[in-house]
Amino acid sequence: MLKIAVQMDPLEKINIHGDSTFALMLEAQARGYSLFVYSVNSLSLFNNEKSKYVTARGRKVNIQKVTGDHVKFGEVETVNLADFDVLLMRQDPPFDMGYITATHILERIHGVGKDKVFVVNNPKSVRNSPEKLMATFWPELMPPTLVSRDVETIRMFREEYKDIVVKPLFGNGGVGVFRIQDEDENFNALLEMQFSISNEPLMVQRYEPSVKRGDKRIILVDGEPIGAINRVPQKGDMRSNMHVGGVAEKTQLTERDLYICSKIGKTLKEQGLIFVGIDVLGDYLTEINVTSPTGLQELDRFNQMNSAACIWNVIESYL
Repeated sequence: MLKIAVQMDPLEKINIHGDSTFALMLEAQARGYSLFVYSVNSLSLFNNEKSKYVTARGRKVNIQKVTGDHVKFGEVETVNLADFDVLLMRQDPPFDMGYITATHILERIHGVGKDKVFVVNNPKSVRNSPEKLMATFWPELMPPTLVSRDVETIRMFREEYKDIVVKPLFGNGGVGVFRIQDEDENFNALLEMQFSISNEPLMVQRYEPSVKRGDKRIILVDGEPIGAINRVPQKGDMRSNMHVGGVAEKTQLTERDLYICSKIGKTLKEQGLIFVGIDVLGDYLTEINVTSPTGLQELDRFNQMNSAACIWNVIESYL
């Protein structure tokens, strides 16, 4: 029986009918694996001249897909994470220094064998693959894109492409995403606001009208696509993220989708990024989500499949 640790946000607060971490845990439990959950805030690294080890304080759990009664917790205990077989790193961003520090700590024990735990996704690769920046390794797959904090450079980009989208570089869930059209007088104020609250650059892209038809989330497992859903924005909103009201629809993978997956899949596999969700807008790759991708339950409902089983089959093959 495999022992599974899950680093996640509070289990008692999740949407059990849409949460991908819950789907992964249900499949693990169905296979007879034990489950232990903890918050990233309880993660600790102990270091001395003789040894190093990583602990977390959390609880064993049993789960079921019953609204209002989906989890039963054991007693709080502190565990050595190297005693587990697999660790799912599944807490949501923001991708801040706390998130980055967690990847450094888990990297110390990632692996297979004695004093190691197989972390999914590989923490070093997660740290080195910010979701918007990673996509820029394939500029031929993306819409025209700028990453900058320089106002004059952003202004020049806007003058060239007229209709643009401005995004926080390390944001998630569609928060802080704005469309700035050619005659929009809020351009200067928006940049002032963004740069007054953050030292980070912005990502600026040419606006793609195809967003009105939806933003496709493609799930890749070990570098291979297993399916996709289309996320359609609400009327009056260009953001298709389900966190802000986007509606999931059934869709199919096109030749262009498969081409994009073929171009990036080998790199994902080589870097140990087993569970990845990419965002494709029309013909363009916009993001590569590696921190805590979503979409498994929606994919299963539309395609009568078990996507979590695909992921666990791959994890077992590595073990």
